[in-house]
Amino acid sequence: MINTERLILRKHTLQDADAVFQLATDPAVLQSIRGAPPSREDAWHRLCRYAGHWSLLGFGMFAVFERTTNEFIGEVGLADFQRGLGKDFDGVPEAAWVFTGSSHGKGFALEAMTAALEWFDEQALSSRSVCMISPHNTSSIKLAEKLGFTHYDGGSYKGSDVNKYERLRRYR
Repeated sequence: MINTERLILRKHTLQDADAVFQLATDPAVLQSIRGAPPSREDAWHRLCRYAGHWSLLGFGMFAVFERTTNEFIGEVGLADFQRGLGKDFDGVPEAAWVFTGSSHGKGFALEAMTAALEWFDEQALSSRSVCMISPHNTSSIKLAEKLGFTHYDGGSYKGSDVNKYERLRRYR
C-alpha cells in the first residue's frame, strides 16, 4: 500500500498472524508494555481488530516489512482504540508504532510513521491525531516530537501514568 526507500507498509493479512504474535512477545516490546505477555489468542484478536479498523473506519494499522529482506519488522498507523482517556483523546485517531528489537535504532519507526502520517493527512479523515506514551519511554517521546506531536496533558492508562500528545493535520 505504501512504499518508502527501505520499507513496505500494507494492511495486515491472515498470513501475518504468526508475525503479530512474535512481535507482541518480542522481549524488546515487552519492556514497553505492562502486564502479562500476550497470548496467541490476544495476538489473534489484535490482528482482527486491525482488519476491523480498515473495514469500519477507513484507516488503521499497517504491517511493516523491510524491502530488501521482506522481513516483518513492526506495525505503525492510526487507530481508534477507545482507551478511556477522555473526550480530548478517545474518538480521535491515535498514532501507534511498535517494532521488533532487532530493528531498533535504524530509523525504521521514523520512516514508517512519517509515511503513515503523510498518507493519513492526504485522506483528510481528521484534523487532529493523538498518541499516548509512558513518561519513561524517551525514545518514543523523541520520535513523537520528530513527527510533530506536542505534549498537551497527562493521564492514567491501566494503572500507569501516560503523557498525551497531539498533532494537527498538515495541509498541502
